[in-house]
Amino acid sequence: MSAREEILAKVRKAVAGAADAEIPRHYRAQRQPEGLVELFAERVDDYRAIVHVVASADLPAKIDECVGGRRMIVPDGFGREGGWDDLNTADGVITNCAVGIAETGTIVLDHGPGQGTRAQTLVPDYHLCVVRAGQIVAGVPEAVARLDPSRPLTWISGPSATSDIELNRVEGVHGPRTLEVIIST
Repeated sequence: MSAREEILAKVRKAVAGAADAEIPRHYRAQRQPEGLVELFAERVDDYRAIVHVVASADLPAKIDECVGGRRMIVPDGFGREGGWDDLNTADGVITNCAVGIAETGTIVLDHGPGQGTRAQTLVPDYHLCVVRAGQIVAGVPEAVARLDPSRPLTWISGPSATSDIELNRVEGVHGPRTLEVIIST
């Protein structure tokens, strides 16, 4: 019997016959305040991302403006022609998201339709993310309630950045150097 098996056997013996304990999940949820879009835009901007708030009717034109002449990876399910899949030669990626968190300015990808793979969202130097107003929630508990924990999740809070020992900020080391977000209302 391995040490692991021995420890688990002792735990099983110790809890044998004990009643199942209910784990309270009463997280402090925030009320859905007015101004979620504005708060989200402000917090995303605080992370040095480029932020645009546009009416849904203006979304296609804003996407075209942001993309410009870049060679973009367009994941399946995004809803536009594209599909550039060469990570080594693409200039950027354009994605949807699963949820946006107003309080923290965080974007969460669950890599569902239109969100690409983890590599597609981390390798290119530029990430254009479309967030719809209905995807924005007040806080983390509301976001977690919308997410499927069995899916791969990528939490994005601004462009990739790190600091060296002298606290010099370096962007683009662990992901896109530039994050541009279009919030569609």
